[in-house]
Amino acid sequence: MSIRHSLLALLSEGPKYGFQLRQEFEASTGDVWPLNVGQVYTTLDRLERDGFAESDDLNTDERQRNFRITDKGEVELAQWLRTPPDLTQPPRDELVIKVLVASRLPDVNVYDVIQVHRRYLVQLMQQWTRLKEDEALFDLAFALAVDAELYRLDSVVRWLDAADGRLRRAAFESMTDGTVAPARIRRRIGVPR
Repeated sequence: MSIRHSLLALLSEGPKYGFQLRQEFEASTGDVWPLNVGQVYTTLDRLERDGFAESDDLNTDERQRNFRITDKGEVELAQWLRTPPDLTQPPRDELVIKVLVASRLPDVNVYDVIQVHRRYLVQLMQQWTRLKEDEALFDLAFALAVDAELYRLDSVVRWLDAADGRLRRAAFESMTDGTVAPARIRRRIGVPR
């Protein structure tokens, strides 16, 4: 998430103080992503240094300064909003790494690893759904943020299902095509040596 661009977006509505920006950022994201006020001031200082924002008086305590977006900041914000994020490289997802590592370890049942994580993700989805049911009528930003999280978690569960199926097919095919599956795979699917 780009805090700097989010703050620029809030500044495009009109001049604001740092603490006000923190409150508005949290409200605009449905209070799902809390923001440290120190991070706000650090980001504002960088925006000012880069010419994307300006404040009333540089000699005043930063907590008292009123910030506004510059023309250069407006161009930066517009460009950011129109530029898709770089998703060409898969992220270093800890869960994916766990499953890949577990599939190589001889004494680890990768299907158990998958099941533990699948169960956890489903529980998280249930928690988010309950929160959404309680709050969604009152806060559109919160409902949208929860929807995004539910879709993300659902995609991870679907990946775990696909990984489970692929691993099982690979183990089965290695036994039926005349090759001998490694002992670690035979043990995982319950085939004797």
